[in-house]
Amino acid sequence: MEDKQNPPGENLWQLEDKQLADKYQSDLENGLTSSEAQQRLAKDGYNELEAKKKSKLVQFLAQFNNSIIYILIAAAIITLLLHHYSDSAVIAVVIIANAFIGFFQEVQADNALTKIRELLVSQNIVIRDGHKIEVPARELVVGDVVIVEAGDAIPADMRLVEADNLNIQESTLTGESNSVDKTEDPLANNEIPLAERSNMAYASTAVTQGSGRGIVVATANDTEIGGIQESVQEVKTQVTPLMKNLNKLGVNLSIFIVVVAIILFIVGLFTKIYSLPTLTIAIITMVVGSIPEGLPASTSVVLARGVQTMTKNGAIVKTLPAVETLGAVDIVNTDKTGTLTKNEMTVTDVITDKEHYQVTGIGFVDGDQGVAGDVLLNGNKVDYRQDPDFDKLVTIAGTTTDAELVKDEGEWSLTGEPTDGALTTLFHKLKGREPNVDEVDTLPFDSAYRYSARLVNYEGKRVLMIKGAPGTVFDMVMKHDTSFNEPAWNAKVNELTQDGLRVVALAQIDNVTGDEINDEMLDGDVKLTGVVGIIDPPREEVIPAIHSLRQAGVKVNMITGDHPDTATAIAKKLNLDESVHAITGPELDEMSDEELQKNIGRYNVFARTTPQNKLRIVKAQQANEKVVAMTGDGVNDAAALKQANIGIAMGVKGTEVAKEASDMVLVRDDFTTIVDAVFEGRHVFDNIRKTIRFLLPTSFAEGLVVLISMVMGQELPLFPTQLLWINTVSALTIQFAFIFEPAEASVMKRGPRDVKKGILSWMDNIEITYVSVLIAALGIFLFDKFVDANVLTPVLGSTMAVNIIIFGKIFYLFNIRNSYPIVSKHFFENKAAFVIIGILVVMQLFLIYVPFMQDIFHTANINFYYGWLVPIIAGFIVMVVTEIVKLARIAYSRKSSKATGMKN
Repeated sequence: MEDKQNPPGENLWQLEDKQLADKYQSDLENGLTSSEAQQRLAKDGYNELEAKKKSKLVQFLAQFNNSIIYILIAAAIITLLLHHYSDSAVIAVVIIANAFIGFFQEVQADNALTKIRELLVSQNIVIRDGHKIEVPARELVVGDVVIVEAGDAIPADMRLVEADNLNIQESTLTGESNSVDKTEDPLANNEIPLAERSNMAYASTAVTQGSGRGIVVATANDTEIGGIQESVQEVKTQVTPLMKNLNKLGVNLSIFIVVVAIILFIVGLFTKIYSLPTLTIAIITMVVGSIPEGLPASTSVVLARGVQTMTKNGAIVKTLPAVETLGAVDIVNTDKTGTLTKNEMTVTDVITDKEHYQVTGIGFVDGDQGVAGDVLLNGNKVDYRQDPDFDKLVTIAGTTTDAELVKDEGEWSLTGEPTDGALTTLFHKLKGREPNVDEVDTLPFDSAYRYSARLVNYEGKRVLMIKGAPGTVFDMVMKHDTSFNEPAWNAKVNELTQDGLRVVALAQIDNVTGDEINDEMLDGDVKLTGVVGIIDPPREEVIPAIHSLRQAGVKVNMITGDHPDTATAIAKKLNLDESVHAITGPELDEMSDEELQKNIGRYNVFARTTPQNKLRIVKAQQANEKVVAMTGDGVNDAAALKQANIGIAMGVKGTEVAKEASDMVLVRDDFTTIVDAVFEGRHVFDNIRKTIRFLLPTSFAEGLVVLISMVMGQELPLFPTQLLWINTVSALTIQFAFIFEPAEASVMKRGPRDVKKGILSWMDNIEITYVSVLIAALGIFLFDKFVDANVLTPVLGSTMAVNIIIFGKIFYLFNIRNSYPIVSKHFFENKAAFVIIGILVVMQLFLIYVPFMQDIFHTANINFYYGWLVPIIAGFIVMVVTEIVKLARIAYSRKSSKATGMKN
């Protein structure tokens, strides 16, 4: 990011102290004066990030931005102009109810997630007027001199002018799990990646070791974190596949219904079957009857139930359509550290001159000292103290680290460097106690010489204990031990690194003299005790979760800031794919967008990545028409989270910026929740699809009753108010039966749905056509049969026709609830469906036999045979016909599966 408060072309990391003081008109010893600080604060504003608040009105109005809603609004306006006030009122109620459902779901999620918490520490030690004072972080200004130490959060972007054994955790910006060594020395290069700017400290990062002093060079939105937030806001939110499909369906439906209405109106004018007023009312009645106005409400309620289920499973979903998106996901891009792995660096291998040992116990397992585990040799438990070098190695491991195990509310955690933490844990695991350290002097780790040392009084003698990079320590040993077999030790080290382990060598110099570590002391007779292999172990529960996703046809990619060898080794342990292929961020940078799009599918491990790499990866996958999910926790993930079709943030270790950019938040940072989300997303889509497959033919049937009657030039079997009643009671009862339909066994055994094909297949369209014709034909045929024969009056015939439509819906519901035959163990799984049907039948009794309802809806007292038995038989016919077709589809599907299996 280009520093907005500095002229372009000036690299802060290259400047000397005097240049920094001149540039920011500050004193590096005495700081700013209080008056100057107040003037700068008034000019530049507070050092805090501001979240853009969403307008509640805009959120509410956005619920109407849906093509199906447009149709309903048009229908409501037309019926109002035609003085069909009851029709208009009911449609309006459906529209508003749907909007409120979506609005309240989003507001509920916003209340939990969109408030960006202050990412800057509340108080900091600042030098002003030559004195150290505590100042709220929000009141820091450019030019302030700030002092930081272990445990502090960096409050603003700073150029360091002092660094004493200073280490800063920058994972929120870089994705690197390890802390970074910092220095005050100017850097020579013009172009240095953010992760390698060793004399810079950035807002939202944390000091893990040492202390330092720096001059503030950027505050608030001008910081690196502020720049990332702005870039996130520039990324357009992706329209979910479901909403694309529903919008397309709505447009096609509206065009179809309007075209049929226009053609019918023109034909009616020429044939003069009805007078113009009657023709107009008939056309409007057909349009209103054909529109599935319950679809938006039904879809929203199904999605809302999915949101509730996901919340119970540990995932907060911010918008209703997002819950279904995971069901359509082709690719899940996930971070490694803390998501696929435990983020608990652990010693798993110890190699001494004698043997190669394995150490069991991952992370901080319950035990008296917080950890438990055994030492194994060739799979058998052994006493490590029988190997003197191993015993010395454990002592050095505990003595030379500053990391501590802390127990808080029954949970063990670790403070300090991850690598030091692994060594501290090894000591606790094997010794069962805190190390007794009588420290004389310490030489901190420095990347220039790649080792650290600690001078201690131990067992009556003064010992210099050393830990560091194997190559460096081996060189120190060889100075005095010409028999040292360096090639053999390098082979052992390579064996560990190829398995993705970080290797640390431990050594000591006995009987040294002096109170301060110096070059002469380090030039003594260094004795190697051994090397340890350290790994951030995979989470046990992640392996079966990845297997489930692979079985469901979802590809899992690892995107990490770690070394490619480490990432590849972890990917293999996780069984990420049948073969693992890694690529690094710099290699991605060498590809054009077109080359990346062409080659992106070849890789499943992306190492040494930057935030821009992550964004390009997601865009390239989407360019290949893939539905992409992206997990992340850091500020550096935010842009990619927002670009993805569904961004998934971590609830525990995730930054608020990442949560803001995401569509879903995992409450417990549990990767397995993604499997539950994919399952629930597919379950939700199945139920939405069933709802649509149910609503369209039953709605079209109502319109067809009117259309066929008009074409035949006969009396309409149904009154407009009766059509309104059918739509209303259906909207209140039977269409919600699918909300409670359990998921089918095949949900996670099939691949992701092809979002380009839309919601309905060609077989679904055929089914919609013949079912709507079947129900309408039964209604018209039975109405004509009994009315023409003077068995029933027109009013009684209409009453019977209403029940024929209703029972046609009820029996069709039994068929379409699931893909199993009706006569199976699954028939009674959805008990709520039977309760809903019972409520619907009671409402029909109310419609037919209550006097004032008879006046409003043109019904009359009708006997059991014509009013109930005939409609039940008609509904049974619908069920039999649709069930025969379903059985044929099941047989065809099984035959196709067998044929595919034989080919494979």
